[in-house]
Amino acid sequence: MTNNVSSDSQSQSQPILSPDRAELTSFLEGLPEPHILCDPDYRIVAANQAYRHLYGGEGELTGRTCYEVSHHFDRPCDQAGESCPMARARESGQRERILHLHHTSCGQSYVNIELTPLLNPRGEMTGYIEKMETVQHAHLQPQAQGLIGRSPAFRQMLALVMRIAPTDSAVMLLGETGTGKDLVAQTLHASSQRAAKPFVPVDCSSLTETLFESELFGHERGAFTDAHRAKAGLVETAHEGTLFLDEVGDIPLTMQVKLLRLLENGVYRRVGSTEQRQADVRIISATHRDLPTMVREGRFREDLYHRLCTFPIRLPPLRARADDLPLLADSLLSRLMPQRRIKLTSDALELLGHQPFHGNVRELRNLLERAIVLTDDTQIGVEAVEWALQLDRDLLKDPQDGAKESTLSGSHLPMGGTAEGTLRGSWQRLRVEQLRERLQGWSGTRTELARELGVSERTLYRKLKALGMV
Repeated sequence: MTNNVSSDSQSQSQPILSPDRAELTSFLEGLPEPHILCDPDYRIVAANQAYRHLYGGEGELTGRTCYEVSHHFDRPCDQAGESCPMARARESGQRERILHLHHTSCGQSYVNIELTPLLNPRGEMTGYIEKMETVQHAHLQPQAQGLIGRSPAFRQMLALVMRIAPTDSAVMLLGETGTGKDLVAQTLHASSQRAAKPFVPVDCSSLTETLFESELFGHERGAFTDAHRAKAGLVETAHEGTLFLDEVGDIPLTMQVKLLRLLENGVYRRVGSTEQRQADVRIISATHRDLPTMVREGRFREDLYHRLCTFPIRLPPLRARADDLPLLADSLLSRLMPQRRIKLTSDALELLGHQPFHGNVRELRNLLERAIVLTDDTQIGVEAVEWALQLDRDLLKDPQDGAKESTLSGSHLPMGGTAEGTLRGSWQRLRVEQLRERLQGWSGTRTELARELGVSERTLYRKLKALGMV
């Protein structure tokens, strides 16, 4: 072909001159990745075998619109609430890349799209080539591993992950504890050109200042007491792969300058050695700390911060991913109890949706594990979730307030029976007279009363309604 169309076009940004259509169709057919050729009106002119396999069609794809096949839309993506790479290419005149959610033969999947405009000799756009790449490490159904979600906040984060993953740029993952920074780091590695090489995590918060240098860079025999043999460090172990520095804000200040040297020059020395070694690693770091504040206070080097934070990605908290809660809960339950196929009732799921989850997905996992223990059924009801939540509340209470604990406190619940039956019995022990007495002298809100009783507002309302008090 006179005008070669590269299947590895991420480094190119310009459109290409349109070759003969038959020649181009033949070329696309030989590419391993799914490709289609579209006209300016979104109609599919040609689809290669990989695309037909991905979208479950043979000859019937030709003549249909790309948005109908991939999205099941009746209008272009940008008119249906999505970002359209074709519309963006019209404005920019260049190649465009975007993350979309597509309907494929395997169900809904995340797909990276790279769209290349085709020009005629007069510089007019005559069509577009779309290359599709299914994202392997993010899912829309419960999975044993990988990222899971479909909320706008999750999709925005995933789009950044997929855009930066193929590069060697240093990535800083920012977010609250329990948001899955280690999982995102693994996804970045698995989606990179270094995927076949080691992924080496370093828990910076667990390393003392004396151990940090030795663990990271290794040491020679006799470098210090008990160094009976030479040892390779984690940087050396991660050669040609990815080094993940988790909780990077906990790196001792005296060690930060040595890490900076590694980032700037790619060189390091083992403890006890004068030999300079070369490192070929990609650095991904993560923290829940406020590093800019630490920089201003002199607790974190500014030059190191800028080297680590080449491409920052903020992970959304669980409370910003309300749409993902059912997916995450199902996935966690299947991981925790694969043999029981246990599910949450709709009321229990609704109750979970009202929790702040300051510990995010990790806290959700702990809560679900407790709820599993507290129920013997195949469904986790709202009462079991309330009991699991109460166990957390009891941990946060001041021991001096033990005498004031609610009648419904988890520590007062008898052993035996199901969680649902136990909590129902606890409600019965909370006499009508006690409730009336509380209500008569209560000047706060129902939400505050429920909190004092140690139950959800929804449960309190149901009990009051059953007793004719509302």
